[in-house]
Amino acid sequence: MKKSRQRFVFWSTLVILAFLLAAAPATWCGPPQETLGVSGVTLPDNAKGKPPSWTGKAFRQGVVAVANPHGAEAGAKILEAGGNAVDAAVAIAYALNVVEPQSAGIGGGGFMMIHIAATGQTVFIDSREKAPAGATRNMFVGVSSPSTKGVSCGVPGMVRGTALALAQYGRLSLAEVMQPAIRLAEDGFAATPRYVAASCNSRALNYPETKAYFCPDGIHPRVDVGEIVTNPNLADTFKVIAAQGPDAFYSGDIAKGIVEGQKRYYGTGKSGTMTEADLANYQPAVRVPVVATYRGYTIKSMTSPSSGGLTILQMLKMLERFPIGDSSQGFGFGETNTLHVMIEAMRLAYADRAVWMGDADFAYVPAVGLLDPVYVALRGGNIHLGSRISPNPTAGDPRPYDVAAFSRGPRLAVADPVTGPGETTTHFCVVDKWGNLVSYTNTIESSHGFGAFAGYTQDGQFRNFGFLLNNELTDFNTTPSTNPYTGTIGTNDVEPMKRPRSSMAPTMIFDPQGRPVVALGSPGGATIINSVLQVIMNLIDHKMTLQAAIDVPRISVTAASGGTSMEPGFQQDVINDLLALGHSISVASVSDIGSIQAVIIDLQTGKQYGGADARREGTVIGLPRPQGNK
Repeated sequence: MKKSRQRFVFWSTLVILAFLLAAAPATWCGPPQETLGVSGVTLPDNAKGKPPSWTGKAFRQGVVAVANPHGAEAGAKILEAGGNAVDAAVAIAYALNVVEPQSAGIGGGGFMMIHIAATGQTVFIDSREKAPAGATRNMFVGVSSPSTKGVSCGVPGMVRGTALALAQYGRLSLAEVMQPAIRLAEDGFAATPRYVAASCNSRALNYPETKAYFCPDGIHPRVDVGEIVTNPNLADTFKVIAAQGPDAFYSGDIAKGIVEGQKRYYGTGKSGTMTEADLANYQPAVRVPVVATYRGYTIKSMTSPSSGGLTILQMLKMLERFPIGDSSQGFGFGETNTLHVMIEAMRLAYADRAVWMGDADFAYVPAVGLLDPVYVALRGGNIHLGSRISPNPTAGDPRPYDVAAFSRGPRLAVADPVTGPGETTTHFCVVDKWGNLVSYTNTIESSHGFGAFAGYTQDGQFRNFGFLLNNELTDFNTTPSTNPYTGTIGTNDVEPMKRPRSSMAPTMIFDPQGRPVVALGSPGGATIINSVLQVIMNLIDHKMTLQAAIDVPRISVTAASGGTSMEPGFQQDVINDLLALGHSISVASVSDIGSIQAVIIDLQTGKQYGGADARREGTVIGLPRPQGNK
């Protein structure tokens, strides 16, 4: 009876909170509600993660939210072993290399956002790949399908990036946090539906060794759902790194495998120019987030070389003048006005992104100007309720708002830059019992990278190191471009040792007192930006719970001239209204824009929750958990 009453009180309280939040006026811009997004969580059936009996409860000892059940379990085990959020995040990253090899791994890189509760410090570990020293601006010119050839492979950053994160902010050693991944690779894991579905896609068949591992006959996956998958080659590689440290990845036998692996191409292709010196010289960077406020909350997100944070914050600031969330004014969730102004903000921000965003270590990125209130007001002033911006918006000139006493120059007539595909990636979030938070987006770019394992041929046998190599360099402009305002080379043109522009946007929401409330992020190429934007708006503007904010349908526009992709679930009359305004609309058959994973702290109670996205295989595990469920 006592437990039943406790459950009744718990759920009654949540219902009351949900009602109060829903009734709050959407235009209120004062101190935000501390119960933002608090929600129970239901694991999606398609994850096949055997949802535990404690689903829907709040926790105090830590929560992991991961796009794969095996990765979630790896992080939970590290938290239970005394590790903090950084330790768990590194464990998850290595585990996902085993169970989501098509999405991420040590052959790639990413951005790890870390908030340390004891100091209030928020930083990023930037392990984004770099162009080799031999890279040139025109290296993709004349190359057919460069994303499937070694020329697209950047110098991997994950191993040194995770080692740096552990050294500065972790509690456990690299060898300790790698143990779950080693066991998954050596002893095996039960194949998930997403793993099997990706095993025979075209990129998995690019090279003989990849095909042999994922889809031997070119038609049927090597395993069915639930069958055990092992990767002994990757287990051996992990053991070397665990025993010898990160330098073992960037020199010696593994480095030789990376260099030889990126020389692969088929047909009229082109190999990469990466050398062992490029690997030896790679270093991650520690960066501070880009920051802005939205309706009383502080939003922190990834800065250069990612375009994610700047683009999200610019869109939020353009949209802040509209009463989004107020159905009485036609700005409820999914209503015509709401979607119209969001589409227009996306078009404007992506126009700026194409010209002004890239690696600020190599190019001028006017981050201050892009978020300057006057500049944002001028850009956002182009948004009108009754019409679509026509002709398509072009990039603005934020330089006068970025540099004092700057003289504006004319805009040159040049074509917009073009980049390659970005189709996969993974994201996860962790909160620990001390209140530390991690939001980590990790990737090898497209599905299966450029399709080749690291390795080399010796005595007629392929020495396979078990991990796929990235195709991140196609995130650069694939044809040389010109900045239309400066006349200089494009901000995101290829240069030696430069990091390609990313869309990754690990993000955190803080209350006015600087306390973290939500950590979130998403995979999905250029749609990452719009996925994170919409979940932030769903939480703050539409007063949704965390899980509802993730579940509801999304839209995405990724170019000033591009059409609007919509997930199913929006009303047909709204779609008709948008078409009448001149928008080009494409409704997908399934929900596939991003895959948000998030964790949240209820500042009133200290309780922790997680949200998982059923668009992939999102899984939440909270601690403590009952004995027998580990």
